[in-house]
Amino acid sequence: MQRAYISALLELAEKDNRVFHILADSGTGFDELFRRNFPDRMLNFGIAEENMVGAAAGMATAGKIPFVYTAGAFLAYRAFEYIRDDVCFQNLNVKIVGMGSGLAWGSLGPTHHTTEDIAVLRSLPNLMILSPSTPRQVAECVKVAYDHIGPVYIRIGMNDETEFFEETYELPRCGLDIMHDTECASVDYVLFTTGAILEESVEAVQILSANGANTKLVNVPVIKPFASKYAAEIIRTAKAVFTVEEHSLCGGLGSILCECVAENAFAVPVKRIGLADAFAAGYGTQSMVRKQNKLDSKSIAETISAFIGGMSQ
Repeated sequence: MQRAYISALLELAEKDNRVFHILADSGTGFDELFRRNFPDRMLNFGIAEENMVGAAAGMATAGKIPFVYTAGAFLAYRAFEYIRDDVCFQNLNVKIVGMGSGLAWGSLGPTHHTTEDIAVLRSLPNLMILSPSTPRQVAECVKVAYDHIGPVYIRIGMNDETEFFEETYELPRCGLDIMHDTECASVDYVLFTTGAILEESVEAVQILSANGANTKLVNVPVIKPFASKYAAEIIRTAKAVFTVEEHSLCGGLGSILCECVAENAFAVPVKRIGLADAFAAGYGTQSMVRKQNKLDSKSIAETISAFIGGMSQ
């Protein structure tokens, strides 16, 4: 996803000299591509995330379009006050990109996990939140962020995520992607997911389908504004709704769907799958940490199957 981000940003920078790439000592080999072409529009603030966001706000007041890029945990948490007061309160045109969403930094542990950022940031007025699941979706989110006049937060993965979209893919206006639809006239179960864990969710739905569970899979790249009306139409006749996220269950995608169900007075159960008010256990690759926290495809399918089985008793 990092390569997709830089490639999309390069395209924007080539046509608009207001676009800046700003880092906090987090550069990679991909960033050198930007430095080579636009050395005067790439700034490294070092390990000073708060100052970086504050400076980006100042640049936006001067008509620039800064894309602030570093580890998501250090943006969403360490620089929160600056995002709130300098960017969102002023409704400035700053794009905030947090790399390493969810458990991507598995080997570095909870200090580097970005598993509460949706909960923390979606409470802020004026802030659009995008959560792409694949490289092509990242590129589309960068374009959407550029076109949007105002603050945007994009959370991206960094571990060679599986691509599920065609080259012609465009971010849907409704903010939801139907990844796996059922051939049946009515939907029994709907699974909503967001971010890089889409790959586990796709495999989980395949397991469920093979076992006879009629499940629609919906990917949510646009967290805020959330497509409540469209989501309501999808789940209106469902027997149960499931959410899968590489995030805390407190305030994340599951909470958003629960709000949608409650506000529409639907009598449908919602089972949230994620980190249940806990920091992730274990260290290792992202795949390893997912398994340790029952967020791999097999565990997701087992959790859903057990819930469905309990409904029939």
